[in-house]
Amino acid sequence: MPNPFRNLPSVNQLLESDRLKQLVENVNHSVVANGVRDFLDDLRVQVAQAADEVTIPTPGEMADKIATWLEKDQVPSLRSVINGTGVLLHTGLGRAPLAQHAVDAIDELATGYASVELDLESGERGQRIAAVEKLLCELTGAQAACVTNNNAAATMITLAAMAAGTEVIVSRGQLIEIGGSYRLPDVMQCSGAVLREVGTTNKTHVSDYSDAVNENTGALLKVHPSNYVVMGFTKTPSIEEMVKIGRQKNIPVIDDVGSGALRDFSEFGLSDEPVVQHSVDAGADVVLFSGDKLVGGPQCGIIVGKKLYIDKIIKNPLMRAFRVGKLTLAALHATLQLYRKPEQAKMQIPLLRMLSTPLENLKLRADKIVGQINHLSFIKNTEAVESQSMLGGGSLPTQHLASWAVAITANEISVDELAARFRQSTPSLIGRVQNDRIYIDLRSVDPANDIQIVQLMENLTN
Repeated sequence: MPNPFRNLPSVNQLLESDRLKQLVENVNHSVVANGVRDFLDDLRVQVAQAADEVTIPTPGEMADKIATWLEKDQVPSLRSVINGTGVLLHTGLGRAPLAQHAVDAIDELATGYASVELDLESGERGQRIAAVEKLLCELTGAQAACVTNNNAAATMITLAAMAAGTEVIVSRGQLIEIGGSYRLPDVMQCSGAVLREVGTTNKTHVSDYSDAVNENTGALLKVHPSNYVVMGFTKTPSIEEMVKIGRQKNIPVIDDVGSGALRDFSEFGLSDEPVVQHSVDAGADVVLFSGDKLVGGPQCGIIVGKKLYIDKIIKNPLMRAFRVGKLTLAALHATLQLYRKPEQAKMQIPLLRMLSTPLENLKLRADKIVGQINHLSFIKNTEAVESQSMLGGGSLPTQHLASWAVAITANEISVDELAARFRQSTPSLIGRVQNDRIYIDLRSVDPANDIQIVQLMENLTN
């Protein structure tokens, strides 16, 4: 019986093929050579384990298969996406897109050095928080501020610095779990604080907090249940009522407002989202919130409040593990600067701009896109339709925003196959599959991306 392995080409033979030569130039010799070896090793295993005779590809066929495999492997998994889901703060798509002002600030600092921990006036070592603390205090009315890499870290370090080894009183209705199995009781345990639950799932009274305070109470904690709503027969004390208890008992009050609105979102038709300034004005000792949700900045956790407590948080050993780098500070500073002028913020921060886009504008854009793609062969039918978008990112889960979308019915292929082609295109387009159609909701699409959507679809027919 002839030895089938004798027909296998060598690594060097395959590397001499035109496609793999080109790939060596575009990638590097080591990556391609290792890919060839892996392919040949897999083929040898297949031949050795096969019960029947195996047809071995020609060297040219092998080279093409290896090149296609390696080219696909070189495409980064993290790449640009057009968000047509209608979810403005889509966690899977990176939440809030940054303002151009923030992008420019990152670009300026990314390619060189920056005064992260150097006081340029004195020449002495400084605090990296100085880059944004003044703006945060100005915008929220707080005495001091600091920044961590996300709001989960902000919660943990605040509890560790202010209440490790003591009880923290929380309403049972606020023991939240958010994405990725993040549970408040688990975070509290890791911080060293002891959870003291009060009230019931739907009702917690002021007296529940005051009656639970004892000599081992370290803090009162109020948590905004961002990603769910308890409706009906409900009650929970306001931040003002909790601050009153805190003052009477000499216990600090921590308010985790979650998504972190720096302005009243009722102007966009969205209600019940707590505003950071309100908590500070009410007297909360420390307020925690995210920088990459309603603020519209980079991923980070922001802590503002009384200087006494912020100083303790900054000095906690966890701060070194949770601190942010120069690019986050640059983007956050640039974003906060825009908030000094409310109308400027509305026009330049993408999240606020998307929220304030008039419905008629969205309809005009949808009509235009439909007119440009309705002739394409893979489309059976397309039309501009009314839609419902939402904030996402755990914010206001029951509230929706009126919108317009491009609805597409596929021709000869399934809607799932069409959705896959959109995802795998360049740039990737993510829509919403519903009722056997793909909806591209334009509330979450930057107008500059409209032409890209059309071009992307035209390329699918080539």
